[in-house]
Amino acid sequence: MAVGVFGVSFGVVATGAGLSAPMACAMSLFVFTGATQFAAVGVLAAGGSPIAAIGSGLLLGARHIGYGLALRRKLAPGRVRRLLAAQILIDESTLLALNESDPEAASSAFWWGGLSVFVGWNLGTLLGALLGDAIGDPATYGLDAVFPAAFLALLVPLLRRRDGRGTALAGAVIGLVLVPFTPAGVPIIVASSGVLVALAVRDPEPPPAPELPA
Repeated sequence: MAVGVFGVSFGVVATGAGLSAPMACAMSLFVFTGATQFAAVGVLAAGGSPIAAIGSGLLLGARHIGYGLALRRKLAPGRVRRLLAAQILIDESTLLALNESDPEAASSAFWWGGLSVFVGWNLGTLLGALLGDAIGDPATYGLDAVFPAAFLALLVPLLRRRDGRGTALAGAVIGLVLVPFTPAGVPIIVASSGVLVALAVRDPEPPPAPELPA
C-alpha cells in the first residue's frame, strides 16, 4: 500500500512534467525503479534535455549491478529465471532476500516482495496518471517533494560513517556550485564524483574478531 501511494505521486508528477498517461505507465512497467524514474522526470520538468534525464537515471540505476552481485548465490540458477528476476531487482526485494540466511527463504522473499511492489507501483502510477489533471499542480499538495524527501531518508544511515558524511558534503557543494551555470540534470551527474572523497576519508575496517579456541 505504501508503494502504491508512492506510485500515485510519480504518476501525478510525471504527467505534470509533460508525459502522457501511457508514457508514465510504460516507464513504470519497463524501467521499474522509483529513484531512476523520479530523477529522469525531475530533469525533464526542470527543462533538461532527454540525454541529461537518461544520464541521471542510468547513474542511479547503476546500483542495481551491486544488488545482482550480492544476490547471485541467493537465487536459483537458470538464465531465463534470472532474466525475469532482473526486472524486480530493486531496493525492497534485495533487502528482503539479504535478510534471509536460508536460500529457499531468500528466494521466496525476493520473488514475493518484488512482485508485490511491482503490482503496487504500477497500479499507483496508473491511478496517479489518470488523476493528474484532476489533482492539478503536484506542488500544491507537496507531491513534488516526495522523491527528494524519500531519497534523503535513504541517505541518513550512510551519514553515520565518516566517508559517508564526506561524500555527501562534497556532492552537495559540487551541486550547489554547478546549478546556476549548467543545464538541468548535469549537476546531479557531476555531483556523483563526490564519492571520490570517500577514498580519502574512508573509515578503517574493523579488525577481525579473534577466533575462540575449540
